[in-house]
Amino acid sequence: MTDLDHMAQGPRRVRSPCGTHFGGTTGGWQDMTTCSQLFMHNTLRIYLAIVMLATSLVGCRGDKLSEFKAHNDPSANHYELVSAEIEYPAMNGCSMAECDTGIDSLAPRTISTDEPANYRDMALSEAVQIAFTNNDVLRDVGATVVRAPDNTRTKFDTAIVETDPVTGIESALSAFDAQWTSSLFSEKNDRAINNEFFGGGTRLLGQHVGALQSQISKRSVTGTELAARKIVEFDGNNAPGNLFDSAWTIKVEGEVRQPLMQGAGLQYNRIAGPTRTPGVYHGVVLARLDTDVELAAFEVAVRDYVSNIENAYWDLYYAYRDLDAQIAARDAALDTWRRIRALYDAGRRGGEAEKEAQAREQFYRFQEEVQNSLGGRLFDGTRTGNGSLGGTFRGTGGVLVAERRLRRLLNMPASDGELLRPADEPILAPVHFDWNEVAFESVERRAELRRQRFLIRRRELELIASKNHLMPRLDAVGRYRFRGFGKDLLETDGGLYGRFDNAYDDLMSGDFQEWQVGVELDVPIGFRRAHTAVRNAELELARSRALLKDQQEEVIHGTANSIAELDRSFVVSQTSFNRLQASREELAAVTAAFEADKASLDLLLDAQRRVAESQSRHYRTLAEYAIAIKNVHFSKGTLLEYDGVYLAEGAWPEKAYEDAAALERRRGRQRRMSYASSLAPVVSRGVYDQHPSDKGYETVISTDGTPDYSEATPDNTEPLPLETTPLSTEPLKSEPLKTQPLKPLPNSSDATKLDSLPNFDEPAPATPPSDLGPIAPLSHEADLDFPGMFSKLGTDERVASEPAEGNPFRE
Repeated sequence: MTDLDHMAQGPRRVRSPCGTHFGGTTGGWQDMTTCSQLFMHNTLRIYLAIVMLATSLVGCRGDKLSEFKAHNDPSANHYELVSAEIEYPAMNGCSMAECDTGIDSLAPRTISTDEPANYRDMALSEAVQIAFTNNDVLRDVGATVVRAPDNTRTKFDTAIVETDPVTGIESALSAFDAQWTSSLFSEKNDRAINNEFFGGGTRLLGQHVGALQSQISKRSVTGTELAARKIVEFDGNNAPGNLFDSAWTIKVEGEVRQPLMQGAGLQYNRIAGPTRTPGVYHGVVLARLDTDVELAAFEVAVRDYVSNIENAYWDLYYAYRDLDAQIAARDAALDTWRRIRALYDAGRRGGEAEKEAQAREQFYRFQEEVQNSLGGRLFDGTRTGNGSLGGTFRGTGGVLVAERRLRRLLNMPASDGELLRPADEPILAPVHFDWNEVAFESVERRAELRRQRFLIRRRELELIASKNHLMPRLDAVGRYRFRGFGKDLLETDGGLYGRFDNAYDDLMSGDFQEWQVGVELDVPIGFRRAHTAVRNAELELARSRALLKDQQEEVIHGTANSIAELDRSFVVSQTSFNRLQASREELAAVTAAFEADKASLDLLLDAQRRVAESQSRHYRTLAEYAIAIKNVHFSKGTLLEYDGVYLAEGAWPEKAYEDAAALERRRGRQRRMSYASSLAPVVSRGVYDQHPSDKGYETVISTDGTPDYSEATPDNTEPLPLETTPLSTEPLKSEPLKTQPLKPLPNSSDATKLDSLPNFDEPAPATPPSDLGPIAPLSHEADLDFPGMFSKLGTDERVASEPAEGNPFRE
């Protein structure tokens, strides 16, 4: 009975929430409303007082300053101390054993080390081979692996992208795999029903229900959804209208859903995959492009790594040669100081105190240079991107620092009792490149541009997929079903219940068949999101194309700088050689004049400094020329070919090949099938040739400088050195020189110690002391005399003003 019914029956006495009684029909309700309002106001006052009290208590607690407690304070809370402790991470034992490397290195060699050095002569090709044999990480010389390990490239990166469970190729293919789903539920219902009709003739329904559903479904590459399912249902209840107290129903059905507009077709499904969201595409074609982009990025990392190895190699070469020059200058200064000191001790003319101090200062100056050239200072060496893309030669010197830098790149111990020493000499012959060919190769073969082109192709395909969402979603749906009904599922009672004795028998009879055909239409009014996705895809494509254009211009500019640097470094190397020869002749003349008492000591010491400086500068220009040649190959995308590096997928485990062979045998006889389709999107132009110049034939240079293939044989595929490989249509202007291994440096255990003055009573040693071990002294005349180096240059305008006599650049 409702409140209105009570009001219709007349006035009643009602107890109000505030404890009073009232009656009547109209005024009573007004009094009750007033009382309720008073009760609400009182309740709000109580709540407000509680909140203000809690706030004041919290404020008072916040004003109280807590005392500082030391970590070992016994009065401190144990759990607070434990939660603030720094802990070591728990690692698997195998991970710890695999990662626990590097601590077996010997103590580093320093300038104070007295033990003789054991040298290991290493060619550049050997250094590259060791680097890729020892390394899983494509490291650099800036310790990026420690500062930002996520930005460091490894050999696993490409495989990680390809096997990504969200965006990888296999993940995209899995969207078209067959899916088997199954479910089993059992339920008991015990309820009272108001309407007998819905209870099957009873108001108290007791029911046991069970359902088993099994389905296999698959999505085809055209977007068609195929499904075959089986449903088994059990229903037992107490409804009096039932034929059986419990019965079984079996349904076997097949369903087909084919998109007709949005989401239809091979092209869309290969690009976007099974998605209905504009802008979210994970198709197999895009996954393949992501892998190609990662492969190009991996090639860039490998190229930079090889470039840094070569940079470090020539840095070490220059460090050794610079140490040669400083040792020779120091020994000359020591000899001069001894002579002046002898005159000073005898009180003879020429041995004045200021001259003795001046000669001593010259010796210690070069001694300091020797120490710095041997030990080195921790300055940044030549590396990729320090002024030019391939690396601008720094020439900071320091044998030990440069040697440890090269060891780091090769993943060798910081010290193993040996000193690495370059065995290759820089190329001395002029190298010419055809600009048109270099410009074409730089645009066609640079990995950065190839990566950007893959990204552009991705944007183009995303635009195609986005335009598909501008159409409405119209699906054709078809379903066909077979039904079976019976008292039992499988067992039979000998025909007691007629045709419905067994559900499976009834199903197999095929008497009950159903079908359904129709269409489903889904139209977002206005297509706001689809138009936004198309516009975004167009902007992304425009941005990628603009980036590619600017990248190509940047590559051309960088290549032009590399060609100009190549010419500059070669010309300067000629000039530095002339300078070195002139400084030596000056030193010989000043020495003769000084011994004849016709030249001052200042001129002699200055001439010695000029020789040391010009000798170091000459070797610097040779290293700059070697790096300039490397940078040209870096700019035009042929550095890996130049250094003999190939990229290939690593071998699979042996068990994988065995499993593949066993699976192939079980498949039986192969049937040829063509998966070609004119609708399939094209994402690449074929396999990228890493070494187009190496076709399995040896290139023989004829006498006129043009390639001759008459004597070439396919068996000889070893690449020729740079000076005999035709790099342009113009023949080389000079015969390549026979390179000599880097000669060992003179050494002495006390050459860098300043504890005592030299013994002036002993004559100057015939062999200068060495700083790196008792090995053969450096013969400067033999090292710097390059017979025939510029014998075919003729009358060059760059040296026309030089005197003809003693000038190696003029005939």
